[in-house]
Amino acid sequence: MASNVVVSWYSIFLLIFTCSSAISGAASNETMFPMACNSNIKKLCDASLYHVTSGLQAEREIAAAYTVNPSQMKPINRGGVQDYLITQICSVSVGLGSAKRHIRTTVVAILSTLTVVSLCALIIIFVRRKLKRSQQNNELENPKPPSKSFSSFRTFSLQYPFSREKSEAQKKSFRTEVSGFESERTVIFTVEEIEEATANFDESRKIGEGGYGTVYYGVLGEQEVAIKKMKSNKSKEFFAELKVLCRIHHINVVELLGYASGDDHLYLVYEFVQNGSLSDHLHDPLKKGYQPLSWTSRTQIALDAAKGIEYIHDHTKARYVHRDIKTSNILLDESLGAKVADFGLVKLVGRTNEDELVATRLVGTPGYLPPESVKELQVTPKTDVFAFGVVLAELITGRRALVRDNQEPKRTKSLITLIYTIFQGEDSEAALEAVVDGNLQAGYPMDDVYKMGEIAAWCLNENPVGRPEMREIVALLSQLVTSAVEWEASLGGSSQVFSGLFSGR
Repeated sequence: MASNVVVSWYSIFLLIFTCSSAISGAASNETMFPMACNSNIKKLCDASLYHVTSGLQAEREIAAAYTVNPSQMKPINRGGVQDYLITQICSVSVGLGSAKRHIRTTVVAILSTLTVVSLCALIIIFVRRKLKRSQQNNELENPKPPSKSFSSFRTFSLQYPFSREKSEAQKKSFRTEVSGFESERTVIFTVEEIEEATANFDESRKIGEGGYGTVYYGVLGEQEVAIKKMKSNKSKEFFAELKVLCRIHHINVVELLGYASGDDHLYLVYEFVQNGSLSDHLHDPLKKGYQPLSWTSRTQIALDAAKGIEYIHDHTKARYVHRDIKTSNILLDESLGAKVADFGLVKLVGRTNEDELVATRLVGTPGYLPPESVKELQVTPKTDVFAFGVVLAELITGRRALVRDNQEPKRTKSLITLIYTIFQGEDSEAALEAVVDGNLQAGYPMDDVYKMGEIAAWCLNENPVGRPEMREIVALLSQLVTSAVEWEASLGGSSQVFSGLFSGR
């Protein structure tokens, strides 16, 4: 900007200098014309006179006539007659003074014009900035409702999730909450559009339910969506999920499309993930209309979910802890690709493992919580690592994280305890094979199953320092996926893996 200004002023002064030179040049040009010899000759200034000699005239007489020194006279021979070229010099030039006055007038005029133009430009810039700020404030106070077509739903202002009767304090609090993601261009829908998309929240559209809301299937425009309906008193979870998913875009993280707010409820709109949750595919899948997952599919799902968790731990500008990793929060798309979902309990933490966050209350799902969270309310990325170890155990065994003890119905058994018992025994491989999911029907390479079991046991280390980072888990699972694909290919299509009983990729 500064360099542009310097160049502009340089150009202006160059223009003035050029004009001045032209005027000066015009004023100093010599003009020759004949004139009679009289007393006016002595009044000429800066003139060259050609004296035509008539008769015999001495050089001194000619010099006296023009009041010049002989040195100012140059003899010129004209046909045997000697004429003279006489240079008349004076200290004041009426013509040059007039030219200088003209130059000053021109310079003043140019500078005056430039000053006026500059002031006008500054005024225009100031007014435009003022209008822009005023427009932004108006958008925040009075957001425009989105139109009916899905492609034009996108608007960059935010609505208050409260009725007009609510206090200004609540509105101020809302402004503070949304300030963190306002620049992310959050999509806003009206409550009427949400109701229309879900057939007024028809029970047949319900596809999930949890502690923080109910999820419905819907259609907005031509796009299938999943809409989470939450009560207004769950605004903390609403804002937590909104802030994070506005900033996170990854193939293994469910995509947030927008939100809506009403007097009594808040709504989050996600992409629709066609094949439900991993939990549905592992626990009594046939009763829920799904075929059991093949071993190859299970390894790929584990890798996909690990990549999604690794992303929020290591590859976002801020580092997040999900705090509720479980099979019901891992969704599967039409090709059984896994996506991590439900960020209502997410927490922002430091970049180093030493930066521990102490929660104010215990949150999460029983059966997935690490000891340090239960005892000391500590929250670190290793919290998610522990929960992911339980997910791996579910992929191997097909069992739930917590199950009722058949012998003592009032007690529950956890997969955590099962994994501890297996890998503390003498023949851990045989013990693990005894609990492999029966739906696999021996269609698996035991060496790879055991490797996944070892990863699960590593994640479930009681000491968080002894657990791996998610990036280490991703590397190990990548090797398992490659091994599973090679194993499947080696079967040559004769196994039940290819018979249609399993829905592997």
